[in-house]
Order: sequence, then C-alpha cells, then structure tokens
Amino acid sequence: MTTQERAAAAKQAMEELRAFLRERVTSSQAVREHHSRGEDTLPAAPPDLVCFPQSTEEVSSIVRIAAAHQLAIVPFGSGTSLEGHVQAIHGGICIDMMRMNRVLRIGAEDMDATVEAGVTRGQLEKALANTGLTLFIDPGADASLGGMTSTAASGTTAVRYGTMRENVLGLKVVLADGRVIHTGTRARKSSAGYDLTHLFVGAEGTLGVITEITLRLHAQPEAASVAIAGFPSIQAAIDTVIEVIQLGVNPARIEFLDEEMVRAINRFSAIGLAECPTILFEFHGVSVANVTESATMAEELCNAHGCSSFEQQSNLADRERLWKAHHDAYFAARALRPGSGVIISDACVPLSRLAECIVATRADLDRERFPAVILGHVGDGNFHVLSLPSEEELPEAGAFAHRLVQRALGMGGTCSGEHGVGLGKKKYLEAEHGEALSVMRAIKQALDPVNRMNPGKILDLTTGN
Repeated sequence: MTTQERAAAAKQAMEELRAFLRERVTSSQAVREHHSRGEDTLPAAPPDLVCFPQSTEEVSSIVRIAAAHQLAIVPFGSGTSLEGHVQAIHGGICIDMMRMNRVLRIGAEDMDATVEAGVTRGQLEKALANTGLTLFIDPGADASLGGMTSTAASGTTAVRYGTMRENVLGLKVVLADGRVIHTGTRARKSSAGYDLTHLFVGAEGTLGVITEITLRLHAQPEAASVAIAGFPSIQAAIDTVIEVIQLGVNPARIEFLDEEMVRAINRFSAIGLAECPTILFEFHGVSVANVTESATMAEELCNAHGCSSFEQQSNLADRERLWKAHHDAYFAARALRPGSGVIISDACVPLSRLAECIVATRADLDRERFPAVILGHVGDGNFHVLSLPSEEELPEAGAFAHRLVQRALGMGGTCSGEHGVGLGKKKYLEAEHGEALSVMRAIKQALDPVNRMNPGKILDLTTGN
C-alpha cells in the first residue's frame, strides 16, 4: 500500500470508527506522536489513527474495520516498553487500551482475579487492599497488565513467584479477523488441548489483541525482612547467589547492584549503602522465626564468600525505602550524566555462567568511554545494563549491546530475559532459536496471514529476520 493509499484508507476508517467511538478516535498529530514510541531509543513511528476503546466488543469492531481497509493494528498500554514494541512502522491504527481499566472480578477463595488489559499493576494492588492477596510481579514501572502479559514481563520477585508466564491463567483475545476467543480456565491446571494462553503471553501483540487477563494471585507473607550484603568483588557476590539458590534458601528477591550502580543510587536517593558490589535479599515466611532462619542461612553463605557487611531490616518503612531506591535506579543512572541518552540492555544466562557473564560485561564496559551501570534479578540469571552514551558515543553503545547479546547466547542464554524482542532484538532470534523460528512464522501466518497485527515485531513472515 502506498502512502497515499494508506492515507485514504485511514480517512475512510476514521469515518466508520467515529460512528461508535465518537471522540475516542483521533488523527491528532500530538496524540499520534505520543503513541509513536515507548521508553526506548529506537526511531519513533506514529500511527495514522489512535483509538481508545472501552470494551472487548469495541476492540473487535476496530480490528474488523482495520481489516476491511488493510490497516495495521498496534496495541498500546502505558508506553513503558523498551524494544520498540509500540512503534507503528507501517502506520495503521493504534489501540490504546488504558480506558479498559476495570478490575472485573477478585476471587479471594480461589486466589485469582480477572482484569481488563488497561489495568495497571498499581491499580490492581489498590483493588486487592484488605484481601491479603497480591500479584508479586513487579517490572519497576507501573505498567499495564495487558502490556506485561504481551511482553512476558517479570521483575524483582520472579525468583520465587515466577514471571507473567507462570501467573496468567486465561485470556480474552481479539484475533486479526475480529473474532474474540477465550483461552484457559480458572482451574489451576488442565490437560485439555493446546496451551493457547501461553502462546499469546510474550507474543507482543503480533497474534492478537489481549483485552482481559485472569491472573494467579499469591498470599501476602505474614513476615518479611530484607538484607543488604556487600562484597569485595562481583564474582564473590554472584557465587553467593548461586549457592543461596542451590541450597534452597528460597528468598523472594535477590537483586544485584554493581559498584557504579550503588554509587548512583547513593547520590540520587541518599540511602548510604557501602559502595561495593551488593546483593539485596528479601525473605518471606509464615512467621518471624521462619524469615529469621532464611536470613541466617543467607548470612552464613555470604560470610563464606568474604561478605564485608550484612545488614538486616525488618521494619516496613525501611524495606519500602530500600526498594523505592532500587526502583528509582533508572533515574539514578540518568543523573550520572544529565542530558545523555539511555540504552537499557538485558540478558539472561544459566546460573552457572552468571558470574562469568557479569564479570566479562563489567570489564567490557570499563573499556568504553560512556558510563554504565549493572543491576539485575540475578536469582534467575537475569541482569540489565544501563548505558549513558552521548550522541557521538551511540554507535559504541550499540556495539556493546550487540556484544552483550552474543556473550549471553554463547553461554546458553537468551537475548532478553524480560524486556522482550520488539524491533530491537528480532535480529538475534535466528541465532537463539534456529529452525524453531520457522515454526513461529507458521503460527503467525495461521493467525495473521496478511501480517497486520503489530507487523515487524519479533519476526517477519519472510526468512531473514
């Protein structure tokens, strides 16, 4: 479709969409620009139209109209994605899901909830107040649950409670032709048919638009404490993490901060951590004694690896202050070099290679001109690098990010532990998945034969990803 043909198609679609969306569809340049990118550094690409549906039925109607006019569909949540997931590289219709923000049902006895895709993690947390239940998945940003599902997000507590893949029980999805399907049930297990639910989790909107999610919830712990452990080296810190996992200490969180990250957090949040490679632990249990036992075991393992300090904090205010500082790591890193760009890379490797990978990554960064920090959810082998290049240094930062992915793949890991693929990492999928990529293309072809659902993300229908 030429630019002129697409403009004409968008104009016709606009007239049909206004019949039921009224002011909730727009071609305003400001709104289109707002929906042209997430938090990444990839080039912006605005859609032709932006719609704000309030129901699954409206999403279905939007998708049918888009199909009739051969326009692409790009779902949009809170806009916090990091790999170009929401760029409308072929124009078309952006479906902003944030007005579909109802918590539809909370099943306290079954420990589950059903929400619309635009509900954010923070909104669900408020709705669960006084139920004793929570969704522990915490990607840092107050992301929409639809976006978290589409990117298979995780966060600091994945080491104990899993990622979105382990916590989604069922979905309502609008397919490329406008059909609405339900996947999964509220049962905790099923051996009936293909697992379509987890086909859409992590599909980044390329197979359909997720409109509702049924989530597994967890009980709030009766007791909790955090511990801050400082180490003489990255190797010692990560070796401790591996032993903590192998010996079944079972912490709820294990977060790593390298020395540069600790320094940035101290400057930004004035939290006063010792400036050395640091592990942050959080322990959950049914009693104070249970939590204390886990913390004591962790402390013994830390000391065996030369830990220079081990400080426990069980007071709620202290715990919240620590994790608030951790969640502000992005802003702390940016403050190291005001005005610079920020490139956020993530990788995930087997635990046995984690120390080697992080040590090599830090050595690689130390040879670069631009500053960078490392932090990560190391309990499941995942870590992030925040690079702060000037415009002149952007090619160097891009080359470093490429080396990081190559290093992770060479160690049996993945190009992305939780940020997803989008546009930014699709070039690595063939090296990671090999012939399985052709199976992914076949699935895409079956569900979206004309490639209208978030086209260009994850993979292309032709070979040569």
